[in-house]
Amino acid sequence: MWRGSVLAVTAALALSACGGDGDGSAGTAAEVSAEPSKAATVLDNPFDKPDLVLTDTSGQEYDLVEETKGHPTLLYFGYTHCPDVCPLTMSNIAVASKALSEDQRKDLRVVFVTSDPERDTPQRLGAWLRGQDPDFIGLTGDFDAIQAGARSVGIGIAPPTEDENGDIVSTHGAQVLAFSPEDDKAHVLYGEDTTVDDYTADLPKLLEGETP
Repeated sequence: MWRGSVLAVTAALALSACGGDGDGSAGTAAEVSAEPSKAATVLDNPFDKPDLVLTDTSGQEYDLVEETKGHPTLLYFGYTHCPDVCPLTMSNIAVASKALSEDQRKDLRVVFVTSDPERDTPQRLGAWLRGQDPDFIGLTGDFDAIQAGARSVGIGIAPPTEDENGDIVSTHGAQVLAFSPEDDKAHVLYGEDTTVDDYTADLPKLLEGETP
């Protein structure tokens, strides 16, 4: 992991079509301090948590801001039918979190918000996330609300479409946002190439409100 300041650049958070050919277009630009090949990207202008009230895997209303207030929180937008990026990302976080103490695991909130709410029902989300980590939080609901919430933190998602093979593809930003327990803002962003070792090294720092 890296320390110290580097030049600020404007980085567009590119969309990724899981299992497909993304167009490389971007939703919202974010000011970041970035160093090539490093997992953690420190945001010069931290994001507030999206004001999302959705439905969790038990079918109950879940207010993201209130439920995760004061807790270190990792937020990811993806979908359960994704064949590659989404399951790998969640698996990497799940494996890394096993290195934490029991108290640290109880404090951490890992939230997966679907970009494909029509197919990702609470039941579907619950079954899929239990295969990753039963403590992970899955949220579904109105697509427009989810899309607006994602855009508020610089993540672009597009309505699911059908590709030439008849498969449904959900195009979405593949970044994980890390929110500090100190101020509930996202100071750190991780790309889809972040490894288990990267998360394992950074999670204890993030839980303490530190920037990796």
